[in-house]
Amino acid sequence: MEYSLLDFLGLLGAVGLFLYGMKVMSEGLQKAAGDRLRNILSAMTRNRFTGTVTGFFITALIQSSSASTVMVVSFVNAGLMTLAQSMAVIMGANVGTTFTAWIIALFGFKVDISAFALPLIGLAIPLLFSSKSRTKSIGEFTIGFAFLFMGLDMISKYVPDLQSNPEMFEFLQRYASMGFGSVLIFCLVGLVVTMVIQSSAATFAITLIMCSKGWIDFPLACALVLGSNIGTTITPLLASMSGNVAAKRTAMGHLLFNLLGTIWVLAIFYPFVDLNTWITEEIGQGNPSSLYQYVNDLKANNPDIYNQLYAGSLPTADGEILHHQTIISQLQISVSFGLSMFHTVFNLINLSIMIWLTKVYVKIVEFLIPAKHAGDDEFQLKFISGGILSASELNISQAEKEISVFAERVARMLPMAKELIATKDGSDEFNKVYSRLEKYEEISDRMEIEIANYLNRCAEGRLSNESKRRIAAMLSIDSEIESIADCALGVGKILLRKQQSSVQFNDEIYHNINTMFEYVHKAVDNMLVLLNNLEHQKESAIIVSYNCEREINNLRNQLRTNNIENINERHYEYQSGIYYMDIISTLEKMGDYIINVVDTIKEEFRSVQKN
Repeated sequence: MEYSLLDFLGLLGAVGLFLYGMKVMSEGLQKAAGDRLRNILSAMTRNRFTGTVTGFFITALIQSSSASTVMVVSFVNAGLMTLAQSMAVIMGANVGTTFTAWIIALFGFKVDISAFALPLIGLAIPLLFSSKSRTKSIGEFTIGFAFLFMGLDMISKYVPDLQSNPEMFEFLQRYASMGFGSVLIFCLVGLVVTMVIQSSAATFAITLIMCSKGWIDFPLACALVLGSNIGTTITPLLASMSGNVAAKRTAMGHLLFNLLGTIWVLAIFYPFVDLNTWITEEIGQGNPSSLYQYVNDLKANNPDIYNQLYAGSLPTADGEILHHQTIISQLQISVSFGLSMFHTVFNLINLSIMIWLTKVYVKIVEFLIPAKHAGDDEFQLKFISGGILSASELNISQAEKEISVFAERVARMLPMAKELIATKDGSDEFNKVYSRLEKYEEISDRMEIEIANYLNRCAEGRLSNESKRRIAAMLSIDSEIESIADCALGVGKILLRKQQSSVQFNDEIYHNINTMFEYVHKAVDNMLVLLNNLEHQKESAIIVSYNCEREINNLRNQLRTNNIENINERHYEYQSGIYYMDIISTLEKMGDYIINVVDTIKEEFRSVQKN
């Protein structure tokens, strides 16, 4: 077997196509899904049990746990599924993959999803030319989906062909008689082989060949299958590389689930193998350990017949060889059933233990993969969900809490915009902060839509006139908060144009901009105080808001007048003054949106406490 540089470059290209497909698929999902897919997924994963059943059926349907977990990673990356929901689906997917093992054991075939990739692209191309944004996004999602599976298929083509060259594993015979040490070695081999060839089914086939040739016994074959469970997690880990923090945590959760499961099985390995041997015998498939014994007895007593059986020569009519071939074929079926049973029992017991620890899993992966900044890359509504609405009056109070969370998230954008002012133009740090600001603005757009849709659904219920007014007020506040986010990104866009024009600010400009930021920051903080307690507003807090608005307007007017004088006196260039005033005006506009929120609170939430 020769593996050239061209093959290696082909492998890199296949991985690249896979990652690009994941990115396009995820972006298409974000744009096309809206709240419909989120509501469907929310219903399918409302609790850990329905989530597990969903994962099982999706994996059984497409016959690939790698494919289903990659889809889950993309859903989390698109903000359509929470981390906790994804854990339950992944646990179900692990049990679903045993369905594939049974199909291979019983019928010997597997669905090849990659065969549908090109027809999918053919169907999706016309959608890209649609005038409707949603249809175009569905086309992008479909093409990303096709690229993803083309990439997966090409990865398996460009990795070294281990399945057709089992002689590469003959040296492992030396490590087959080291007791529990052999179990650990073969578990590691199963992990590495599956990581390389990207297919637990192919590892299953290699394991069967090694058993058939008498190189390893049934317990070591089980160790290989156990290792392949961890190795198969490499695909979603690869997919998460192009995703956000939540996507990386989902892939890590998949790895953790299989890793912890492997650890407890290794702790009781031989009794667990004996249990599966007994179950296989009880269902009438014979003892899976018999193949190893039979082949090694044949090798010791009739080496010539053994060599003829495994020499790969042309078919023979020799009666004795045919007799041995028939017995070995029957024993291979027994081993195939035994390994499938081992895989199934392991995943079922693992699921029944781990499903109760979903919240613990979430905490562990959040600890292992912390967000670089608070709230980064996460899109998750905290108090409202896509489930069925029960009591509309109660749902309104949940929406009030969600609006407060929304405002707190948007408020984080202000320090980012201020940091951007002080960051060197064109530096990596500038690009990094600007990307964060842009990401937050995208999330704020989606949060605004989700909250508005939820409130509209609440309004469809039987409500009092007061509740209807509260919903209308909250819809107005929701829109104003999103406009604050737009202004924060607007500051970033102005700085980007300033950078492209090679314009510089002097210390006086920086000082004045920072002063305006302080005023706006005070106004935002006071708005958050009001939003955190909508039902019982303090009059003093409302007065502070109006004072902040006056200060912002007065400073804007003062700086605007001074700007003309400063340009005339050559303190700075005219173009610098243009970008400077654009930033000041954007911040003043932010102050207007803040006072609009305060006005709505004052007018519609009447319970004001005198202070």
